[in-house]
Amino acid sequence: MIRTVEALDALRAQVAQWKREGLRIGFVPTMGNLHAGHFSLVELARRHADRIVASVFVNPTQFGPDEDFARYPRTPEQDARGLDDAGCDLLWLPAVETMYPYGASNAVQMRVPGITDVLDGAHRPGHFDGVVTVVSRLFNQVQPDVAVFGRKDYQQVAVVRYFVRDLAFPVELVVGETRREADGLAMSSRNQYLDPDQRARAPELHRTLLAMRDAALSGADAVRVEAEAAARLQSAGFDVDYAVVRRRDLSEGGGIVAGGQVALVAARLGRTRLIDNLEF
Repeated sequence: MIRTVEALDALRAQVAQWKREGLRIGFVPTMGNLHAGHFSLVELARRHADRIVASVFVNPTQFGPDEDFARYPRTPEQDARGLDDAGCDLLWLPAVETMYPYGASNAVQMRVPGITDVLDGAHRPGHFDGVVTVVSRLFNQVQPDVAVFGRKDYQQVAVVRYFVRDLAFPVELVVGETRREADGLAMSSRNQYLDPDQRARAPELHRTLLAMRDAALSGADAVRVEAEAAARLQSAGFDVDYAVVRRRDLSEGGGIVAGGQVALVAARLGRTRLIDNLEF
């Protein structure tokens, strides 16, 4: 039976006890309103650790002033049941006051240079500063041996990998594959914002990624691939932030490159912003 903990002392006491027993701690950080994609990360963590902690915390420092922090869905009881079924041992459910004892606006901030200035970082200024700030705090609180993140948030994974290496966090990172609906749409808590018409159009995001991959592999240059992808999404009713082909380290590079590439898209349907990616 999963245990839900809201006090930091209780979290640390439980983790310390497990570590005294020689157990390996796995960690899955989330913002809640969990779906099958999240639960697959818990199951993946179980393959790398003996005890699994998942956190549910809607982090205010990674939302911009016009973003959906206030309306982001919060379903802690439902999340706890799903995590229990997925094999999670402990749910860490901190309050904002626990995470930011001086308040979010007065918190010590962290920033990863370079990689946070492009793509989502360019379109959501300050977003990755908030991500790094909260993930570093969660790592300090939970003290995991392994942490599991989803590949759908491709740039986020790259940012976390950077700061873990740079600050020598003793945490192994494991990346889980993107879980998709039957029509190809990447699972996301924000999908529920879509109205029926938008939901019917949303799988075009994944179809566009597949077309980008095929065009790039056939020898089309990146400029053409990206322009055609943006036009395709716009004709389907999306407001496109970006549709790009990058090296897997997110640097630019034309043609087929050693180590492979990744196509990444971010676009809005109405007020809902969707992201997805495809490595090839």
